[in-house]
Amino acid sequence: MNERIRKAVTFFTEETGIMDGMAVCCGRNGRRQWAWDGREIGPDTVYDLASVTKIFTGLCLMKLWERGKLDPFRRISWYCPEFSRLGEVTVEQLMSFQVQLRTPERIDRQRTREEALACLRETQSLGGCGRRAYSDIPAMVLKYVVEKASGMDMMECVRKAVLEPAGMTSTWAAVPEERKKDCLLYGPEYRIEGEQWICRENSPRGIPHDPKAAVLQGSSGDLCGHAGLFSTLEDMSRLAEAILDGRILSRESLRRMAVNRTGRELADGGYTQYLGYCCYLKHPDQYFSEIPADMSREAFGIGGFTGNHFSVDPGTGRYTLFLGNRVRDRLTMLILPEGKSRTDYGLQEDGTGRIRWTDGSVHFSSANYVHQKDEHLHAVIERLFREKREGERPCLTERERR
Repeated sequence: MNERIRKAVTFFTEETGIMDGMAVCCGRNGRRQWAWDGREIGPDTVYDLASVTKIFTGLCLMKLWERGKLDPFRRISWYCPEFSRLGEVTVEQLMSFQVQLRTPERIDRQRTREEALACLRETQSLGGCGRRAYSDIPAMVLKYVVEKASGMDMMECVRKAVLEPAGMTSTWAAVPEERKKDCLLYGPEYRIEGEQWICRENSPRGIPHDPKAAVLQGSSGDLCGHAGLFSTLEDMSRLAEAILDGRILSRESLRRMAVNRTGRELADGGYTQYLGYCCYLKHPDQYFSEIPADMSREAFGIGGFTGNHFSVDPGTGRYTLFLGNRVRDRLTMLILPEGKSRTDYGLQEDGTGRIRWTDGSVHFSSANYVHQKDEHLHAVIERLFREKREGERPCLTERERR
């Protein structure tokens, strides 16, 4: 375990209480540095990947494209006639978040899986993307494109295209019964959305925290495209190394995946989001970037609501991975009512601190977690890669660990 990374992790788990638990791994050229801290965190911990699942969807689509089984410039309805309301929208437009989509009702408010699926099939296009292009719905639709183009269900395609080449043996849509004890609990969760104070109770171990995946996937193992995978730190490290080693996609496909499709400067001096195929790219304003500042323009990655980050950089051969739990007993979202600030709720300006709930209980805040990563984790990891400290024992390669 790397002590400098462990100390950085304790900023989140002990100093601020942002995370109930957190694990970090970074690597280059087959060598890793890792650390973890917090409740229920260890080498066998199983994490809800949340939106990091989209990376798997993107890798499957790119692999099908490589093999000539997918023409991304065909209409969605050519592959999936059930999405007839999408008209001329192409697979490539959804892969790159270039079209805004809307369902007639919120999928997470449907009572049954069948109602949720019916709602998803009625998805329609609202035209081009705006300032915020990122959305779950494109990946939810693309799951069915993957299945039609590959001739297998989504999880089987993920297994063949990603898990087996990477040597990943502990990644699932349906967590085996004997491993559910290793899954983190992601609740209760607290949210303040304007004037609404919302408490989401515990969901069972191994059920996706994402409410849309919970109703569509649940415990069925029918993997969604936007969320629903569970994995370990070891498996996700193997994924990053396999991507960088060329065992998942060719270098040409990786470059194509990491081309900016949505980012541009706006008249007011701001920017739209910088997105590639099912992933985030480097942003001109680091405050809004999911990718570490020191990674190259070839880097791509994504975050997950439950407290995850995954980025790989074929340009430098580096990767960074965080897996954690910012949900359990935490205030995860604070949408401020007009005229109020974070300090009005007893929090610091940066969103850290504790909040008193309506029943008198007190809970840590993780509401601004995403903007803490650069200073308190990415910067530490960047220094580790840049420094060559005399006498430091190198971390072990995969071969040496075996």
